[in-house]
Amino acid sequence: MTTPESTLPSFTPLPGQRLLVVGGCGGMGRALVRAAAALGLRVAVLDIERSIAQFPPPPGVLALACDVTREASVQAAFEHLAGHWGAVDALVNLAGYTGERVRVEDMSTAEWDDIVNTDLRGMFLVARACAPLLRASAAQGHAPAAVLVSSTFGVRVPHVGYGPYAASKAGVINLVRALATEWAPAIRVNGVAPGVIDTAFLKGGTGRDVKQTGLDMERFVQGVPLQRLGRPEEIAHALLYLLGPAAGYITGQTVHVNGGAHMAA
Repeated sequence: MTTPESTLPSFTPLPGQRLLVVGGCGGMGRALVRAAAALGLRVAVLDIERSIAQFPPPPGVLALACDVTREASVQAAFEHLAGHWGAVDALVNLAGYTGERVRVEDMSTAEWDDIVNTDLRGMFLVARACAPLLRASAAQGHAPAAVLVSSTFGVRVPHVGYGPYAASKAGVINLVRALATEWAPAIRVNGVAPGVIDTAFLKGGTGRDVKQTGLDMERFVQGVPLQRLGRPEEIAHALLYLLGPAAGYITGQTVHVNGGAHMAA
């Protein structure tokens, strides 16, 4: 006989919950949106217009154009979402990109600012705008959660040319900790730090011009204990777990999903 105490909680968000995916048209975002829709979640996507046009979300998914580097664009998107849903039960922010590999000493201020404004400042703007909607979810009796996507490069930088990207992703890891402290106990906040995942991000990012990373993928994979690149679905699975009831006592953590390329102490 099964008792309530012996029943395992769901390892994913419950059907009907409202999930917002920022950067939902990228490789990892699309995998997450597909998985969430299959679980019966209500899903909204925020992304730049070019990405939405290139990879339209599935039917039934609300798509809103949003440039996370522009405060007015973020504000407008969240005003629309507030009118549509009134609350958000789960937030995932995947928005980010990197440019051509350039050493810090050779980098223009404009390029540094562009990457940092997208990868770190954009995380701040989205978190600030989404906070009232997550609190509204808590007021309705839900257990809202957020996951910010960082990178293995936030703790380990084995290749030259990733200065602003690595600095931004390190900032995201500490933003997770700050938000987990500030939003407790009503809202859980965690991070996921992917390693090298087989998506368009390896060439700049979805919706952006192709960039040459210069990474030797065959050599890189030799340094990964699991001996392969990650798949977008594997990041989606980690994200869904951290948003679900089974992760209800986890907050302020960044989970590294990288095949063992970085083993955090």
